[in-house]
Amino acid sequence: MNDTNPSPFKAAVIRQQGGPFRIEAIRHGDLRHDEVLVKIVATGMCHTDMVARDQVYPVPHPIVLGHEGAGTVDAVGADVRKVAPGDHVVLTFLPCGRCRACQEGAPASCENFNAYNFSGQRPDGSHALCDSGGHDLNDRFFGQSSFGAYAIANERNVIKVRKDAPLELLGPLGCGIQTGAGAVLNALKVEAGSSFAAFGAGAVGLSAVMAAVVTGATTIVAIDVVPSRLELARTLGATHVIDSRNENPVEVIRGITGTGVDYSLECTGRADVARSAVEALRPRGVCGIVGASKPGTNLEVDINDVMQKCKVIRGIVEGDSVPDQFIPRLVELYMQGRFPFDKLVRFYSFDEINEAAEDSEKGGTIKPIIRITE
Repeated sequence: MNDTNPSPFKAAVIRQQGGPFRIEAIRHGDLRHDEVLVKIVATGMCHTDMVARDQVYPVPHPIVLGHEGAGTVDAVGADVRKVAPGDHVVLTFLPCGRCRACQEGAPASCENFNAYNFSGQRPDGSHALCDSGGHDLNDRFFGQSSFGAYAIANERNVIKVRKDAPLELLGPLGCGIQTGAGAVLNALKVEAGSSFAAFGAGAVGLSAVMAAVVTGATTIVAIDVVPSRLELARTLGATHVIDSRNENPVEVIRGITGTGVDYSLECTGRADVARSAVEALRPRGVCGIVGASKPGTNLEVDINDVMQKCKVIRGIVEGDSVPDQFIPRLVELYMQGRFPFDKLVRFYSFDEINEAAEDSEKGGTIKPIIRITE
């Protein structure tokens, strides 16, 4: 990268499989015509960051991760009209904008999603970041790489939000919270009076529970193995909770509903849990799959159960959201007190980023947010 800004800034770099995150002084290059430089206030930490750190997904290293950034616009490229310096923004996934899915208004189903979000480079092979020695760093993670004081994003994945909302809290709306809430509101379209079960009560599953409350669902079940998460699920609106270490969730759900739930959401990435999520459906029920699994993981289901009961299994990425519309909608719900996702959050300083990762993986923290300061 020859067009390097001479001013260094702090970022967390992964240089080997499994980490750790190393805070280094790095540099960014000049903005392209359609790019936006964002000064990061805070960034959520998501399971997908861990998946990339550990190369469960084959993401190239060394790399700057982070894909739930929130901050203020510092500068914009020559052709950017969507935002201006000083705007408050949330960063989300980057769609190509040109494939059939994008053109049909379904950017979360972008045919080029992996190339734009996991390749570690721009589509032309260039990088936006380099280390102190001038060596290119893999970046562009979800079009942002926001574990740093600055992020270079594209106009397409920068979402303007209202300035009176607490900016340091909003980053997770760009991925994890959007995924759970969007699965309920956009993809499954859970109706008032219906029944819903979230398999996994982490950030995604609990966001789905809160969204189910917004829809007016009357039976809302949360399944997990961590008692504190199940207790929190109750406070967020779950009508029933199941500790799957001690009870068979399919049997309990059938006991609650008679025939099964209208909708289920698999949030863990585990094939055995996904099977249970399908089995727990009533006839004509719909199961959404959002959990990230190791490539090659297979889901085994009883074909006759699916066929004879006319069940539907569908994959969901990023809540099937159009982020320019959906993220401001979630902000409005939060500001109205109807979507209290702040109850999932614990803040960490930038130098505590490895602690945040460890706490998240052990289940002690549901949604870490890393405060980024110079």
